[in-house]
Amino acid sequence: MGLIHQVEIRQLNSMRSGMVEFFTPQTSDETMTVQVEAGAVEQLFVHRFQTDQLLVVRGQFVLVILQNRQYRYIPLSDRVPTVVKIPPGVPHGAINLSAEPCLMVNALLRHGEPHERDYRPLKPPFPYNLVAVKQALERLDYPLTA
Repeated sequence: MGLIHQVEIRQLNSMRSGMVEFFTPQTSDETMTVQVEAGAVEQLFVHRFQTDQLLVVRGQFVLVILQNRQYRYIPLSDRVPTVVKIPPGVPHGAINLSAEPCLMVNALLRHGEPHERDYRPLKPPFPYNLVAVKQALERLDYPLTA
């Protein structure tokens, strides 16, 4: 059996100078901005040769991870600078129940050429639990745990 890669969650380190706060940069092979529209409930997708490193810079959303036939709902917000690292092979999606779009930076780590099926949506094996999504959003004011 192969090693199952886990999603990592970590708050960014920062340094303050006067009224400016500097946050730890993310090493990447490519950086893109991603917007999750207001009210979006996106299907899952998976990358075969890429690690996503997501950081919300405006708004909030819930990252959905599917591992071991269970969903994990990870709330992310611009109020708590947090990076979520999603290794290759982990199905994930996005839910934004707010009335505002969410903007994030994805500092990609490439492990090979993109696969043609990387961005094709996967039908979720079972429906998302929107009650659990709302509860996850309520936890945004509390520190995230891995």
